[in-house]
Amino acid sequence: MSVYPCKGRLMSREARREIALQRAAELKARIVDYLEAREEIPSGFEAAGEIEATQQRIRAYFGASQAEWEDWRWQLTHRITSVDVLVELIPLTPAEKDAIQRVERTYRWAVSPYYLSLMGQAETCPIRRQALPSGAELDDSLGVLDPMDEELTSPAPAITRRYPDRLIINVTNQCAMYCRHCQRRRNIGEVDRGRSRRELEQALAYIRRNEEIRDVLITGGDALMLSDAMIDWLLTELDNIPHVEIKRLGTRVPVTLPQRITPQLCQVLAKHPPLYLNTQFNHPREVTAAAKGACDRLVQAGVVLGNQAVLLKGVNNHPFIMRKLNQELLKIRVRPYYIFHAKPVKGTTHFITSIEEGVEIMEKLRGYTSGLAIPTYIINAPHGFGKTPILPQYVLARNDNQVVLRTWEKRTLFYPNQRRGIKEETRKAEL
Repeated sequence: MSVYPCKGRLMSREARREIALQRAAELKARIVDYLEAREEIPSGFEAAGEIEATQQRIRAYFGASQAEWEDWRWQLTHRITSVDVLVELIPLTPAEKDAIQRVERTYRWAVSPYYLSLMGQAETCPIRRQALPSGAELDDSLGVLDPMDEELTSPAPAITRRYPDRLIINVTNQCAMYCRHCQRRRNIGEVDRGRSRRELEQALAYIRRNEEIRDVLITGGDALMLSDAMIDWLLTELDNIPHVEIKRLGTRVPVTLPQRITPQLCQVLAKHPPLYLNTQFNHPREVTAAAKGACDRLVQAGVVLGNQAVLLKGVNNHPFIMRKLNQELLKIRVRPYYIFHAKPVKGTTHFITSIEEGVEIMEKLRGYTSGLAIPTYIINAPHGFGKTPILPQYVLARNDNQVVLRTWEKRTLFYPNQRRGIKEETRKAEL
């Protein structure tokens, strides 16, 4: 019989195994509620039959072939922008129809046929809430047009700069779909318009003059609304700037228009490593076979994928929804990166949750799922002062000798602190 000392006594192998089994049962019990609830939160894969039926109905309305459906240009030219067309494709209540007609006089809306096909039947469908105008947009007395003061952080045309070593190039106001929670809805306008070549050259010239810039994010609008040729040109120009180490693309097309991720586009992207792409899946229902195909093609092209979800009331402000979303994303090789607290943009504040809800979601991720499925919860500081992480409190107290820690299970532990040793090494280094 094998034994080992534990807390001053010898334990048999059988006793150790019994302790391990008891602990395993305890851990399993902690996620029983989630295992039951996740069946009521279908992913796009699990809702595939319903989604396919809706797609068939939309294709029949437009007289479109499957080949046309898979063509991203067809999808763009057939974006739904009229409530009269919309009521032919999905059920709308009179109140929904009236709200859309009132809102469209103030705010533009458009939804791709593909994203429309993800919608469920209920008014409370999280896909509907992201895509279709709501009367709450007109009742917003709290939001402001530009809470991030982007107009005051633009030192050159098309540039937004909030950090010492990185910046944004805003290349277009166009998106495949105009999300109702959009942070830049002030830029949408009535016409889709990309930045001029001259403006982009001025942005590139600014980057060349500032050698501390090592990381450039291309976004908009949606970076992948540019043509393949323009994307290739812009990435090549950035490749040719010695101090630019990485390029990033900000795009929601893997979610709203996965057909845009063509083999031809991927050939372009494969030429420009290291290249990172951050997208925005907000609900498990958005994780479909089509989205997986788009992400597979991007991964095969050497693009590193991350997700920046937005915490939205009525869409994903529940720990189980966010947990399932992040687990589904890992299955299609998209790493959860950020959860953004919704910004107080005019016309969108009905989406804003309490910060306590965001912290509770983080509490129900850490320890309950793999670390890869845990993004950072972020509040964007007003006036362009940058991202501020918001975390549950795990360090309860500290001094030079020890820290008091709270684990994910809310156990309180004492842990030795080596601060004195660090202070001593620092003093020696100074001498």
